[in-house]
Amino acid sequence: MGMDINRTRQTDELPDVDERDRRNFLKVLGVTGSVGAASELSLADLRGAVGAESGELATMGEAIRADLAGGLDAGRLDAAVAGIEAAAAELPAVRAAGFPAEPTSAYGELTEPAWDAYHHLAEVGLFASAERHLPEFTPEHVRATAAELVRAEPAIAALAEVGLDERERTAVVVDAVTENHRLGQWVSTASLPADPEGYDPSNVAPLHQRALGGALLWIDELDHHLWQREAVLTEAHLDRATWDVKRMLGGAYLLVTAAADLAGPEELSDSQLTAALAGGSAVAIRGQEALAEDVFRVSDADRAAVGGESA
Repeated sequence: MGMDINRTRQTDELPDVDERDRRNFLKVLGVTGSVGAASELSLADLRGAVGAESGELATMGEAIRADLAGGLDAGRLDAAVAGIEAAAAELPAVRAAGFPAEPTSAYGELTEPAWDAYHHLAEVGLFASAERHLPEFTPEHVRATAAELVRAEPAIAALAEVGLDERERTAVVVDAVTENHRLGQWVSTASLPADPEGYDPSNVAPLHQRALGGALLWIDELDHHLWQREAVLTEAHLDRATWDVKRMLGGAYLLVTAAADLAGPEELSDSQLTAALAGGSAVAIRGQEALAEDVFRVSDADRAAVGGESA
Protein backbone atom coordinates (compact mmCIF):
# COMPACT_ATOMS: atom_id res chain seq x y z
CA MET A 1 0.00 0.00 0.00
CA GLY A 2 1.28 3.47 -0.85
CA MET A 3 1.41 6.39 1.53
CA ASP A 4 -1.80 8.41 1.39
CA ILE A 5 -1.32 12.18 1.64
CA ASN A 6 -4.20 12.29 4.11
CA ARG A 7 -2.33 9.97 6.44
CA THR A 8 0.46 12.36 7.42
CA ARG A 9 -1.28 14.37 10.13
CA GLN A 10 0.62 15.13 13.28
CA THR A 11 -0.63 16.05 16.71
CA ASP A 12 0.90 17.92 19.60
CA GLU A 13 -1.03 15.87 22.13
CA LEU A 14 1.00 14.26 24.87
CA PRO A 15 0.12 11.92 27.71
CA ASP A 16 -1.34 14.18 30.37
CA VAL A 17 -0.13 14.20 33.96
CA ASP A 18 -3.51 13.73 35.56
CA GLU A 19 -4.41 14.55 39.14
CA ARG A 20 -3.86 11.00 40.38
CA ASP A 21 -0.40 10.81 38.83
CA ARG A 22 0.45 14.25 40.20
CA ARG A 23 -0.53 13.22 43.73
CA ASN A 24 1.34 9.92 43.51
CA PHE A 25 4.43 11.58 42.08
CA LEU A 26 4.56 14.23 44.79
CA LYS A 27 3.90 11.62 47.48
CA VAL A 28 6.81 9.48 46.30
CA LEU A 29 9.10 12.51 46.28
CA GLY A 30 7.91 13.53 49.74
CA VAL A 31 6.69 16.91 48.53
CA THR A 32 3.76 18.26 50.53
CA GLY A 33 1.35 21.06 49.80
CA SER A 34 -0.08 22.21 46.51
CA VAL A 35 2.44 22.41 43.68
CA GLY A 36 0.29 23.48 40.76
CA ALA A 37 -2.60 21.85 39.02
CA ALA A 38 -1.92 18.60 37.18
CA SER A 39 -1.75 20.35 33.81
CA GLU A 40 0.74 22.86 35.20
CA LEU A 41 3.02 20.48 37.08
CA SER A 42 6.63 21.28 36.26
CA LEU A 43 9.91 19.82 37.43
CA ALA A 44 11.28 23.34 37.64
CA ASP A 45 8.65 24.24 40.23
CA LEU A 46 9.71 21.30 42.39
CA ARG A 47 13.43 21.98 42.31
CA GLY A 48 13.58 23.65 45.67
CA ALA A 49 11.27 21.21 47.42
CA VAL A 50 12.98 17.82 47.04
CA GLY A 51 15.59 18.06 49.76
CA ALA A 52 19.33 17.51 49.82
CA GLU A 53 21.51 15.50 47.44
CA SER A 54 21.53 11.74 48.02
CA GLY A 55 24.69 10.43 49.63
CA GLU A 56 23.95 6.91 48.40
CA LEU A 57 23.69 8.04 44.80
CA ALA A 58 26.95 9.94 45.20
CA THR A 59 28.71 6.82 46.46
CA MET A 60 27.44 4.83 43.49
CA GLY A 61 28.53 7.49 41.02
CA GLU A 62 31.96 7.73 42.61
CA ALA A 63 32.44 3.97 42.20
CA ILE A 64 31.40 4.04 38.54
CA ARG A 65 33.69 7.01 37.94
CA ALA A 66 36.61 5.08 39.44
CA ASP A 67 35.87 2.00 37.30
CA LEU A 68 35.80 3.97 34.05
CA ALA A 69 38.71 6.34 34.71
CA GLY A 70 40.72 6.76 31.50
CA GLY A 71 38.74 4.17 29.57
CA LEU A 72 36.17 6.26 27.72
CA ASP A 73 36.68 7.81 24.28
CA ALA A 74 35.50 11.41 24.73
CA GLY A 75 35.55 12.18 21.01
CA ARG A 76 33.46 9.15 20.12
CA LEU A 77 30.90 9.90 22.82
CA ASP A 78 30.71 13.58 21.90
CA ALA A 79 30.01 12.54 18.32
CA ALA A 80 27.28 10.19 19.53
CA VAL A 81 25.71 12.97 21.60
CA ALA A 82 25.64 15.26 18.56
CA GLY A 83 24.28 12.42 16.45
CA ILE A 84 21.40 11.73 18.83
CA GLU A 85 20.57 15.44 18.81
CA ALA A 86 20.47 15.35 15.00
CA ALA A 87 18.33 12.20 15.05
CA ALA A 88 15.80 13.83 17.38
CA ALA A 89 15.67 16.86 15.09
CA GLU A 90 14.97 14.54 12.14
CA LEU A 91 12.15 12.65 13.89
CA PRO A 92 9.37 15.10 12.93
CA ALA A 93 10.27 14.68 9.26
CA VAL A 94 10.23 10.90 9.61
CA ARG A 95 6.81 11.16 11.21
CA ALA A 96 5.56 13.54 8.50
CA ALA A 97 6.46 10.96 5.86
CA GLY A 98 3.70 8.78 7.29
CA PHE A 99 3.49 5.08 6.52
CA PRO A 100 6.19 3.87 4.11
CA ALA A 101 5.20 2.61 0.69
CA GLU A 102 8.07 0.11 0.85
CA PRO A 103 10.57 -1.06 3.46
CA THR A 104 12.88 1.78 4.48
CA SER A 105 15.62 2.44 7.04
CA ALA A 106 14.36 5.81 8.24
CA TYR A 107 13.91 4.79 11.86
CA GLY A 108 17.03 2.65 11.86
CA GLU A 109 19.07 5.63 10.75
CA LEU A 110 17.84 7.56 13.78
CA THR A 111 19.44 5.04 16.14
CA GLU A 112 22.88 4.77 14.51
CA PRO A 113 24.66 7.32 16.77
CA ALA A 114 23.17 5.76 19.90
CA TRP A 115 24.21 2.29 18.72
CA ASP A 116 27.80 3.50 18.32
CA ALA A 117 27.77 4.80 21.90
CA TYR A 118 26.13 1.56 23.07
CA HIS A 119 28.90 -0.59 21.59
CA HIS A 120 31.62 1.63 23.02
CA LEU A 121 30.08 1.66 26.50
CA ALA A 122 29.71 -2.12 26.42
CA GLU A 123 33.34 -2.52 25.35
CA VAL A 124 34.75 -0.33 28.12
CA GLY A 125 32.56 -1.86 30.81
CA LEU A 126 30.20 0.96 31.74
CA PHE A 127 27.17 -1.32 31.77
CA ALA A 128 29.02 -3.92 33.83
CA SER A 129 30.05 -1.20 36.27
CA ALA A 130 26.47 0.02 36.55
CA GLU A 131 25.37 -3.56 37.23
CA ARG A 132 27.88 -3.81 40.08
CA HIS A 133 27.19 -0.49 41.73
CA LEU A 134 23.59 0.46 41.00
CA PRO A 135 20.61 -1.32 42.56
CA GLU A 136 17.69 -2.61 40.57
CA PHE A 137 14.71 -0.30 40.13
CA THR A 138 13.39 -0.62 43.65
CA PRO A 139 10.83 1.98 44.75
CA GLU A 140 13.50 3.71 46.84
CA HIS A 141 16.02 3.81 43.99
CA VAL A 142 13.39 5.19 41.61
CA ARG A 143 12.46 7.83 44.19
CA ALA A 144 16.06 8.87 44.79
CA THR A 145 16.80 8.96 41.07
CA ALA A 146 13.72 11.05 40.30
CA ALA A 147 14.48 13.46 43.14
CA GLU A 148 18.03 13.92 41.87
CA LEU A 149 16.82 14.48 38.31
CA VAL A 150 14.46 17.16 39.58
CA ARG A 151 17.29 18.69 41.59
CA ALA A 152 19.99 18.19 38.91
CA GLU A 153 19.00 20.85 36.44
CA PRO A 154 22.02 20.33 34.11
CA ALA A 155 21.13 16.66 33.52
CA ILE A 156 17.39 16.89 32.98
CA ALA A 157 17.49 20.26 31.19
CA ALA A 158 19.85 18.71 28.63
CA LEU A 159 16.83 16.83 27.26
CA ALA A 160 15.81 20.11 25.64
CA GLU A 161 18.63 19.39 23.16
CA VAL A 162 16.62 16.44 21.86
CA GLY A 163 13.38 18.36 21.65
CA LEU A 164 11.77 17.58 25.00
CA ASP A 165 10.30 20.76 26.42
CA GLU A 166 9.54 21.27 30.11
CA ARG A 167 6.12 19.65 29.80
CA GLU A 168 7.58 16.60 28.09
CA ARG A 169 10.48 16.31 30.53
CA THR A 170 8.00 16.40 33.37
CA ALA A 171 5.86 13.75 31.67
CA VAL A 172 8.69 11.23 31.26
CA VAL A 173 9.90 11.61 34.86
CA VAL A 174 6.39 11.37 36.28
CA ASP A 175 5.73 8.28 34.16
CA ALA A 176 8.87 6.54 35.42
CA VAL A 177 7.95 7.24 39.03
CA THR A 178 4.26 6.37 38.85
CA GLU A 179 5.01 3.19 36.86
CA ASN A 180 7.91 2.09 39.07
CA HIS A 181 6.29 -1.32 39.50
CA ARG A 182 6.90 -1.87 35.78
CA LEU A 183 10.53 -0.82 36.12
CA GLY A 184 10.85 -3.24 39.04
CA GLN A 185 10.23 -6.14 36.65
CA TRP A 186 13.59 -5.39 35.01
CA VAL A 187 16.14 -7.18 37.16
CA SER A 188 19.90 -7.58 37.19
CA THR A 189 21.46 -10.59 35.52
CA ALA A 190 22.27 -12.03 38.94
CA SER A 191 18.57 -12.01 39.85
CA LEU A 192 17.51 -14.11 36.86
CA PRO A 193 16.43 -17.71 37.51
CA ALA A 194 19.37 -20.04 38.06
CA ASP A 195 18.12 -22.68 35.63
CA PRO A 196 15.75 -21.09 33.11
CA GLU A 197 14.50 -22.76 29.97
CA GLY A 198 15.78 -21.62 26.63
CA TYR A 199 18.64 -19.33 27.61
CA ASP A 200 21.77 -19.10 29.70
CA PRO A 201 21.81 -16.19 32.21
CA SER A 202 25.53 -15.78 31.60
CA ASN A 203 24.65 -14.66 28.06
CA VAL A 204 22.21 -11.99 29.25
CA ALA A 205 23.47 -8.40 29.16
CA PRO A 206 23.49 -6.21 32.27
CA LEU A 207 20.27 -4.39 33.17
CA HIS A 208 21.17 -0.93 31.87
CA GLN A 209 22.61 -2.39 28.67
CA ARG A 210 19.33 -4.19 28.06
CA ALA A 211 17.45 -0.96 28.70
CA LEU A 212 19.37 1.03 26.09
CA GLY A 213 19.82 -1.76 23.55
CA GLY A 214 16.20 -2.84 23.84
CA ALA A 215 14.95 0.67 23.14
CA LEU A 216 17.14 0.96 20.05
CA LEU A 217 15.99 -2.42 18.74
CA TRP A 218 12.33 -1.45 19.12
CA ILE A 219 12.92 1.77 17.18
CA ASP A 220 14.78 -0.13 14.45
CA GLU A 221 11.90 -2.57 14.09
CA LEU A 222 9.47 0.24 13.24
CA ASP A 223 10.76 0.43 9.65
CA HIS A 224 9.49 -3.05 8.86
CA HIS A 225 6.50 -3.00 11.19
CA LEU A 226 4.92 0.22 9.89
CA TRP A 227 5.26 -1.00 6.30
CA GLN A 228 3.97 -4.48 7.04
CA ARG A 229 1.11 -3.48 9.36
CA GLU A 230 -0.12 -0.26 7.74
CA ALA A 231 -3.54 -1.78 7.08
CA VAL A 232 -4.30 -2.17 10.79
CA LEU A 233 -2.63 1.00 12.09
CA THR A 234 -4.01 4.52 12.22
CA GLU A 235 -2.62 8.02 12.47
CA ALA A 236 -3.24 7.86 16.20
CA HIS A 237 -0.97 4.80 16.42
CA LEU A 238 1.71 6.63 14.47
CA ASP A 239 1.43 9.69 16.72
CA ARG A 240 1.83 7.55 19.82
CA ALA A 241 4.78 5.74 18.25
CA THR A 242 6.45 9.07 17.51
CA TRP A 243 6.12 10.15 21.15
CA ASP A 244 7.48 6.79 22.31
CA VAL A 245 10.47 7.09 19.96
CA LYS A 246 11.07 10.64 21.13
CA ARG A 247 11.28 9.61 24.75
CA MET A 248 13.46 6.59 23.99
CA LEU A 249 15.88 8.88 22.17
CA GLY A 250 15.63 11.13 25.23
CA GLY A 251 16.53 8.24 27.53
CA ALA A 252 19.46 7.30 25.32
CA TYR A 253 20.58 10.91 25.26
CA LEU A 254 20.45 11.22 29.04
CA LEU A 255 22.57 8.10 29.47
CA VAL A 256 25.08 8.91 26.72
CA THR A 257 25.54 12.53 27.79
CA ALA A 258 26.30 11.29 31.30
CA ALA A 259 28.94 8.96 29.87
CA ALA A 260 30.34 11.79 27.74
CA ASP A 261 30.56 14.00 30.82
CA LEU A 262 32.35 11.20 32.63
CA ALA A 263 34.83 11.02 29.77
CA GLY A 264 35.59 14.71 29.66
CA PRO A 265 34.28 17.81 31.40
CA GLU A 266 33.00 16.07 34.55
CA GLU A 267 30.47 18.81 35.18
CA LEU A 268 28.00 16.39 36.78
CA SER A 269 28.39 15.54 40.43
CA ASP A 270 28.63 11.87 41.41
CA SER A 271 24.96 11.79 42.43
CA GLN A 272 23.93 13.53 39.20
CA LEU A 273 25.94 11.00 37.21
CA THR A 274 24.11 8.14 38.90
CA ALA A 275 20.72 9.78 38.36
CA ALA A 276 21.43 10.39 34.67
CA LEU A 277 22.54 6.80 34.05
CA ALA A 278 19.65 5.27 35.98
CA GLY A 279 17.12 7.84 34.79
CA GLY A 280 18.11 7.47 31.15
CA SER A 281 17.71 3.71 31.45
CA ALA A 282 14.31 4.09 33.12
CA VAL A 283 13.02 6.44 30.41
CA ALA A 284 14.30 4.05 27.70
CA ILE A 285 12.56 1.13 29.39
CA ARG A 286 9.24 2.89 29.72
CA GLY A 287 9.44 4.09 26.12
CA GLN A 288 9.95 0.62 24.69
CA GLU A 289 7.21 -0.87 26.86
CA ALA A 290 4.84 1.84 25.67
CA LEU A 291 5.81 1.36 22.02
CA ALA A 292 5.14 -2.35 22.24
CA GLU A 293 1.66 -1.68 23.62
CA ASP A 294 0.89 1.29 21.38
CA VAL A 295 1.90 -0.09 17.98
CA PHE A 296 2.94 -3.74 18.10
CA ARG A 297 0.17 -5.26 20.22
CA VAL A 298 -2.87 -3.63 18.66
CA SER A 299 -6.19 -5.08 19.76
CA ASP A 300 -9.08 -5.68 17.40
CA ALA A 301 -10.95 -2.83 19.08
CA ASP A 302 -8.09 -0.41 18.47
CA ARG A 303 -7.10 -1.40 14.95
CA ALA A 304 -8.03 0.52 11.82
CA ALA A 305 -11.42 -0.21 10.37
CA VAL A 306 -11.57 -2.35 7.26
CA GLY A 307 -11.22 -0.05 4.28
CA GLY A 308 -9.90 2.91 6.22
CA GLU A 309 -9.12 4.44 9.57
CA SER A 310 -11.46 3.99 12.48
CA ALA A 311 -13.17 7.07 13.75
